[in-house]
Amino acid sequence: MDTDDLYQRGLALRRQLFGAETVARRMDALGEFGQPLQHIVNAYSYGDVWSRPQLDQRSRSLAMIGITATLNRPNELKVHVEGALNNGVSTDEIREVLLLVAMYAGLPASIDAHKAALEVFALRAANATNTTDPRS
Repeated sequence: MDTDDLYQRGLALRRQLFGAETVARRMDALGEFGQPLQHIVNAYSYGDVWSRPQLDQRSRSLAMIGITATLNRPNELKVHVEGALNNGVSTDEIREVLLLVAMYAGLPASIDAHKAALEVFALRAANATNTTDPRS
């Protein structure tokens, strides 16, 4: 598979995991300057590694929550919490991963990760409230 095919496969998977709007926003965030990086992310991270059959997307999402929380990368963590929820991961499962982070990466990293996850949960709840039919 050539790089262009990997890129397209990765872009499609990112959109499936995180939603087209989120992916577009993230791809535009670094402007033209960041396009080579976005190419690497789409082709190699999502087109290759995330597309491997040995782990399902739920497992990859849980792993990414643990990794980004351990590295104390709240912006990336929020994206992966959102993706995990889209993949059917429950808030309880996310909390369990963040408790593991507390034990193996430290309480400060886990506390910050809990705060980031709560932001995602609150935003999703607000969006769900705003999308309900006012006639019901």
